[in-house]
Amino acid sequence: MSIQFGHWNFDGGPVKSEYLERVRGILAPYGPHGQGSHSESSVAILYLALHATRESRRETQPYTTKRGAILTWDGRLDNRDELVRELASDLDASSTDVSIAAKAYEDWGTQGFGKLVGDWALSVWEPTLRSLLLAKDPLGSRPLYYVLEADQARWSSLLDPLVLLANRSFALNQEYLAGWLSYFPSSHLTPYAGIQSVPPSSFVLLGPNRHLVHKYWEFDPHQRGRYRADQEYEEHFRHVFRGAIRRTLRSDRPVLAELSGGRDSSAIVCMADELISAGHAEAPRLDTVSYYDDSEPNWNERPYFAAVEAKRGRTGWHIDISSGFECEAIAASFAASPASLEWRGQSARRQFAACVASGGNTVLLTGIGGDEFTGGVPAVEPELQDLLASAHVGAFFGQLRRWALYRKRPWTHLFWEAIRGFFPAALRGLPGHLQPLGWIKRDFVERNSAALRGYETRVKLFGPLPSFQENLSTLECLVRQISCTPLAREPLCEMRYPFLDRDFLQFLFSIPREQLIRPGHSRSLMRRALSGIVPDAILNRKRKAFIVRSPMLALSKLRSHFAASGPMVSDLMGIIDQKKFLEALERAHTGMEISVVGLTRTLALEFWLKTREESQPGPERWHEGRRCEHSFGPTQFRRSRS
Repeated sequence: MSIQFGHWNFDGGPVKSEYLERVRGILAPYGPHGQGSHSESSVAILYLALHATRESRRETQPYTTKRGAILTWDGRLDNRDELVRELASDLDASSTDVSIAAKAYEDWGTQGFGKLVGDWALSVWEPTLRSLLLAKDPLGSRPLYYVLEADQARWSSLLDPLVLLANRSFALNQEYLAGWLSYFPSSHLTPYAGIQSVPPSSFVLLGPNRHLVHKYWEFDPHQRGRYRADQEYEEHFRHVFRGAIRRTLRSDRPVLAELSGGRDSSAIVCMADELISAGHAEAPRLDTVSYYDDSEPNWNERPYFAAVEAKRGRTGWHIDISSGFECEAIAASFAASPASLEWRGQSARRQFAACVASGGNTVLLTGIGGDEFTGGVPAVEPELQDLLASAHVGAFFGQLRRWALYRKRPWTHLFWEAIRGFFPAALRGLPGHLQPLGWIKRDFVERNSAALRGYETRVKLFGPLPSFQENLSTLECLVRQISCTPLAREPLCEMRYPFLDRDFLQFLFSIPREQLIRPGHSRSLMRRALSGIVPDAILNRKRKAFIVRSPMLALSKLRSHFAASGPMVSDLMGIIDQKKFLEALERAHTGMEISVVGLTRTLALEFWLKTREESQPGPERWHEGRRCEHSFGPTQFRRSRS
């Protein structure tokens, strides 16, 4: 994942060379494969490369188009061949992604962004128009932030230089903090008021007194995939899933894949093996990494990832994560957000870094999105709502009876759960999982209710099918999660998400819901389609659901520290009620049911706020090489400076 940075002074004044050198110092660890720059009277643009494909090694960026626009591109084009044919120019199969994207922009303008399939983010400086254009793909996995002020605009793939070199402090964005304590903040937000993120599937046009945000592409709600037989759905599933895996295997180095033993990661690995062995993938090899904790009685994934390893005839990396559950701000000098605090032991991080280094990997495949979109969450409401919205009354009551018998619940209960989604929130109430954490202060909840409730919206009876609306809502939640994930600089690795491939999702969004889940058969289509490809022991295993003890035990040990350490920063800021939070830690200590995710998010926020407070005044103190650690492992709590 390469790095973009730019600075534009609206008054025509030059960008100081000393300032650019400081920017380079911050960005350098993220761009090991070379740097490029463009400078003119009032604009300076930097590009630092992390190569993951054969074509990217031939790129020269910033890239100058034939019309004189300056473009920087961080991404992977999945439909290169189609674009080369459609653009009908001097491009060919060997052209770089940036040259194809630049030609698409020159020929089609912003209307062409919807035709660029893949993971990408780009910036375009137009000297003649005196305008700056920033854009992202629909998933938004490539970060791109910007600051627009009265006299300048700045943009960057990292928050760090925008915050550290601003010569001023930024107020914290309360909505972002609220989203962090819930289902993640909206994807256009950052922790800092005044710094924004380019939204997915959108472009931002910037200039003096100009700030336009426009969404250029959406999934098609009218596309319908209807076949006569199950076998046709299965064949189509295999086709689009195979395409999604092949796209993410585009790398001239071995690709690394997470292998947890669940259906999602196993499906990725098994399909990737078929493609590589048949010579249909660019990657020369697929490596795997699996995590285990033999101290957890409820978590025994070894037999499952071992079954996949046996099928492929190769043993991957196995990382023991039983050494302790700890929260540590691992950034060498600056933690840009609460998400920068990682919840994994140092030993596991070192093992993962060694795994990536030994395999020479620059790409990591993850199964995020599989559970949500292939029917791993067996919610029947979208199917019943589709039948209601389509006025298929007979089919609605037939499915209602079948599901009621399977779940051994009165049909009236399922009927209510189906129709309540159409009601306004004030009438239907909030389900338990969307209720704000009990230790958040009431005033903060009232000011930030939308973010704390996951930006929930009601299902519309008219318009796109309810299942389509539900899919978009789920995707938006995953996009928020991905947008919140910071770039890691050790090890440098580009994350790819096969289950969030645009064409794969469009297929899943267009088929009948009953293909995905059936009474007694969650993930029905996926299991049928991948039979013979993924081991039966994996396809037919029960859904992974277990309680991991170590985080709860570690969290419970902190109650005495917080009881004796004085006021929490988040309490003083009016976010957390410290007394209620301590009561929640006490409940965790006594083994009562409590939200582990909520507790860990709250702790991460508190530690981040504390390090931020201690760094004041001014950003320069972040350059003292400060390191802050908070351990939830064998030691109760420690903080050190180096």
